[in-house]
Amino acid sequence: SAGIINFCANNYLGLSSHPEVIRAAVEALEKFGAGLSSVRFICGTQSIHKDLEEKIARFHQREDAILYASCFDANAGIFEALLTPEDAVLSDELNHASIIDGIRLCKANKYRYKHMDMQDLEAKLKEAQKYRLRLVATDGAFSMDGDIAPLREICQLAQKYDALVFIDECHATGFLGPSGR
Repeated sequence: SAGIINFCANNYLGLSSHPEVIRAAVEALEKFGAGLSSVRFICGTQSIHKDLEEKIARFHQREDAILYASCFDANAGIFEALLTPEDAVLSDELNHASIIDGIRLCKANKYRYKHMDMQDLEAKLKEAQKYRLRLVATDGAFSMDGDIAPLREICQLAQKYDALVFIDECHATGFLGPSGR
């Protein structure tokens, strides 16, 4: 039978059924067991988590990294932790559902700019100048369409209007760019 390429899942590189990945998963099951009986912050952190976080931080050339069960979980918590009702968040209209849900959970003032439209983003940034902090939120690689965010232009506008930038890179890390970073 002919091979199938699945472009609608997280398995972009086709590694989930690779024999080495399966072997490593079996070894991890034998060494660490099948579950930890709780979430990480209670009693669910093992050396395998800390080792992976260290490797991820090194890969991204950062001090540290934190693993979440999913990007959805990470995005559900980040905006509420960073932003208050005195702040504003400016989100690309085609951001991933996890970003949209995370933004909905926070109390910041919400702006949605047209997909990758830097003129619209700039207009929204001008409008949002009255808020304490401004955070531009975008996917790096938009998973539904494959568009790549104009990060250089977004960062230039953010610098011009004294805003922060949040980039969700879960659909690009490891394969986009010369080093995957």
